[in-house]
Amino acid sequence: MILSTTPTLEGHRIREYCGIVNAEAILGANVVKDWFASITDFIGGRSGTYEGVLRDARSEAFEELTRAAQQLGANAIVGIDIDYEVLGEQNGMMIVAVSGTAVVVD
Repeated sequence: MILSTTPTLEGHRIREYCGIVNAEAILGANVVKDWFASITDFIGGRSGTYEGVLRDARSEAFEELTRAAQQLGANAIVGIDIDYEVLGEQNGMMIVAVSGTAVVVD
């Protein structure tokens, strides 16, 4: 499966548009992760804990997006858009939403 944020794929001709596909992954950050992240916030630097959670959510969303496109008979997804948000009263949940157009390319 070819994945691209661009509307076309250089060197490939889009033969068929199969439809719009989308996927979401929502992951929670637990209390221990929050505690370690607060230490990082205090002393500065990157929060590897939250980066890991975000990486997992993004990976899960792309896997689901790929499955949705395969079910439509596509071999590529173009025009992919990626959105990140935090949810919950204390922003304890992270959501990654991805969408794109499933296509068949040569």
